[in-house]
Amino acid sequence: MKMFFLQFLQYFGFCLVFCASFRRVQKFFVQCSFYRMEASVILPILKKKLAFLSGGKDRRSGLILTIPLCLEQTSMDELSVTLDYLLSIPSEKCKARGFTVIVDGRKSQWNVVKTVVLMLQNVVPAEVSLVCVVKPDEFWDKKVTHFCFWKEKDRLGFEVILVSANKLTRYIEPCQLTEDFGGTLTYDHMDWLNKRLVFEKFTKESTSLLDELALINNGSDKGTQQEKERSIDMNFLPSVDPETVLQTGHELLSELQQRRFNGSDGGVSWSPMDDELLAQPQVMKLLDSLREQYTRYQEVCRQRSKRTQLEEIQQKVMQVVNWLEGPGSEQLRTQWGIGDSIRASQALQQKHEEIESQHSEWFAVYVELNQQIAALLNAGDEEDLVELKALQQQLSDVCYRQASQLEFRQNLLQAALEFHSVAQDLSQQLDGLLGMLCVDVAPADGASIQQTLKLLEEKLKSVDLGLQGLREKGQSLLDQISNQASWAYGKDVTIENKENVDHIQGVMEDMQLRKQRCEDMVDVRRLKMLQMVQLFKCEEDAAQAVEWLSELLDALLKTHIRLGDDAQETKVLLEKHRKFVDVAQSTYDYGRQLLQATVVLCQSLRCTSRSSGDTLPRLNRVWKQFTITSEERVHRLETAVAFHLSAEKILQECPEQPEAFNEMERFDEIEAVGKSLLDRLTVPVVYPDGYAKCFSSAFGICFCIVSFSKDCYL
Repeated sequence: MKMFFLQFLQYFGFCLVFCASFRRVQKFFVQCSFYRMEASVILPILKKKLAFLSGGKDRRSGLILTIPLCLEQTSMDELSVTLDYLLSIPSEKCKARGFTVIVDGRKSQWNVVKTVVLMLQNVVPAEVSLVCVVKPDEFWDKKVTHFCFWKEKDRLGFEVILVSANKLTRYIEPCQLTEDFGGTLTYDHMDWLNKRLVFEKFTKESTSLLDELALINNGSDKGTQQEKERSIDMNFLPSVDPETVLQTGHELLSELQQRRFNGSDGGVSWSPMDDELLAQPQVMKLLDSLREQYTRYQEVCRQRSKRTQLEEIQQKVMQVVNWLEGPGSEQLRTQWGIGDSIRASQALQQKHEEIESQHSEWFAVYVELNQQIAALLNAGDEEDLVELKALQQQLSDVCYRQASQLEFRQNLLQAALEFHSVAQDLSQQLDGLLGMLCVDVAPADGASIQQTLKLLEEKLKSVDLGLQGLREKGQSLLDQISNQASWAYGKDVTIENKENVDHIQGVMEDMQLRKQRCEDMVDVRRLKMLQMVQLFKCEEDAAQAVEWLSELLDALLKTHIRLGDDAQETKVLLEKHRKFVDVAQSTYDYGRQLLQATVVLCQSLRCTSRSSGDTLPRLNRVWKQFTITSEERVHRLETAVAFHLSAEKILQECPEQPEAFNEMERFDEIEAVGKSLLDRLTVPVVYPDGYAKCFSSAFGICFCIVSFSKDCYL
């Protein structure tokens, strides 16, 4: 009993709060009853997403109204305003099918849910068919909730069910539920709100514009001509741009017809308002009315413009003609110079641009006038054709003549600027070339001299090209000056161009003289640098000759060691050695000649050769070592030949004359030669500086001598 009493007190307090809130809502609606509610007025409330039409439908094709309650306290006034706005959108046909309201209480308290459910009775009692209260996982006291809804069931006028989110599909198809309730229906509240704002703005602007255009058009159809003009003057410009309103309407209609608020990327289609809710017929009707009234308005403006243009054209044409033939022509007559430098030409160009700027203003007027005249001529009013054509011809002749003179003057100044630019570049190139020639060449190596010589040739070639370009620019400028037209219309006026011609020719002659002087200096520098290249080449080749000779000496000591196994082979080796010595002699002579050439080149260049103190002594020292080693090699080969000849003769005589072995004197002589050769093979080659080198092993000849001795004893 105590529990029941507490529940009753709780419910009674809730009713008092609800009645107070409802009175505030009623007062708010009374204040808003004088005008149609617009989304822009309650935009901050709508952004809170207190309620929304997702576009889903129940099984009776009724619209689904969703009220997502949150943890924060929901303002009943704002919720009531939101519901009132949302329920004003559907047509009466849609409202007749009823609404299914989903109250999402998963994040709210039971008292707030009860307040919202009871508020629906007063806001939309006739339209609500079913209220689905989505309960949280940790549900409220079942007895309390069941008791309260059971008690109010008859008075509410609609069915209220408590259901969890996963069982909501028993009453509504999943494709008609948003993702918050496990459905597949796509809904973007801000996107929907933005489109509503666009729709309402277009409706408001188009309605106001229709009233204004109707007033303007109707005023032009009544009264006398004077009254028409007065009416048009008073209401000539609407408050908004008709083109902008029409474009907005077409974009909105295109959005409604093509997308119909469809979900992107293959999502489920979302049409929250169908044809009635999207107001497509209303937009089409407004666009048709706007096009009709705007077409009439354009015709009214065209007639007015035609009347005023005809009066203004003649006055403006005379203003243009008088200025071009007066002050404009006088400005051109005073400008005939081309300047004597880049800065002077640029100053003249800037002055000419100022003149062109002044002419451009009048040319712009000419273009505008020409277009206006052409438009009037196309209108086909015969009474004005003759006068308009005469004005058009006069204006075109004057403007074309003046434009031709301006273009000619501009081309002349541009040619003068290019001429002076080329002349300045050429002068800088000549200065750079002269500076390079005035700096003495510091010999480092042949490669750097070659690079410097290449750079010098490139600079000279660049100067040649620059001078050729200067001549071309100068001749072109002289041709333009000689063909310079008269600044006066139809009159021959002599213009003094001698100063300009003399300046151009003087610049070209001066550059030619400077280039010739640089060429002479380049020839001298080229000869000197070629001699330096030859000097470094001779020094490098002389050093190479020393290296080659050292390699020959090394090869002589290491590889030329065989003395032959018989007399014939030894003679062949002796002959090869003589040819080897001839090669070394040629290398030595070649190095001497190169060193002599470096001495002559150094005397010509007045410099000191590095080879005179290093390469020549090295060459002589290596050659002396090679000579001594070669003589030793020749002596050994000759001794080996004598040994082999004697040994072969005795060996040939032994089988026929055994008694020859008794001639011990002859055998002792051969043995002495062999021992002498063996002793010589072990002695190193001693050079004049005390340095000694040995030939590589001569095992072959030693073996031959020992073998011969054994054969003889046997």
